[in-house]
Amino acid sequence: MDVVVLETGLGGRLDSTNVVTPIVATVTSIGMDHMDLLGDTIEQIAGEKAGIFKAGRPAAIGERDQRVANVLRERAAERGASPVHWIGDGWSPAQVVVSAEGTAFTLRLRGAEQLLATPLVGEHQAWNAATALMTLDAAGDEWRPSPNSVREALERVSLPGRFQRVGTTIFDVAHNPDGARVLVRTIQETGGTRPVIAVLSVLKDKDWRGMMDVLSAIVDHFVLTTAPSAPAERAWTPTEALSHARSHGWSSQVVADFDEALARAAAAGGTVLVTGSFHTVGDAMARLQVDPLAG
Repeated sequence: MDVVVLETGLGGRLDSTNVVTPIVATVTSIGMDHMDLLGDTIEQIAGEKAGIFKAGRPAAIGERDQRVANVLRERAAERGASPVHWIGDGWSPAQVVVSAEGTAFTLRLRGAEQLLATPLVGEHQAWNAATALMTLDAAGDEWRPSPNSVREALERVSLPGRFQRVGTTIFDVAHNPDGARVLVRTIQETGGTRPVIAVLSVLKDKDWRGMMDVLSAIVDHFVLTTAPSAPAERAWTPTEALSHARSHGWSSQVVADFDEALARAAAAGGTVLVTGSFHTVGDAMARLQVDPLAG
């Protein structure tokens, strides 16, 4: 049997993937993104995201915030989704331990606590794994993996560009403040050599100011540039980001040439953080000849 794990683009009521009737529909977590189309509050965005839920089909909700989860649960019920599963109802990972080598945690599977581990780094990866397993459970008996297969699969999983460390460089495709918070927390959990030099390029329709505000907690110097593959109509203006950085007293510079930006960051020693968008990380990996599957 062929199976498609179909990710939404914009997500929710307005997404083109709504032409598909899924085995199960899952909303992982809600962040302040696509606000020009989805709404100005987290509750409005949650209501729009809930548009993927379908009548008579299971719904899985990975959002941890009870207030936001309640909005999703209410919308799922309104749309006739059944049954509705929430990660707070017995699917929360416990005893999460994060190291530079990966993440270990316990989760209740088939009525028993299981110790699981993944090479993906960060406390959020335990919750991501739990959400994925909850989704399979919601899909029905034929989709529920055995505890042994879960353990083996998690030990082999890889996710290119998500806190992928190659030598002294960290690649992360965070492109909004929520993603940046997760990135900062993961760096704080795993440590790293100072200074942290961020090669940053964000699309102009994202909240790059909010991203910089969050990243400033761990970044010693910003190298502001533009990813070559960023669409011209969505490319940001690094000099605006420089003004924002200087208004807060953050060490920063604009380096227009992308290759030169990478070189200057590496020459500073410490840890190089490449982030801001999929374009930024993809272009950097191509320029530095990094295999996305190597980390």
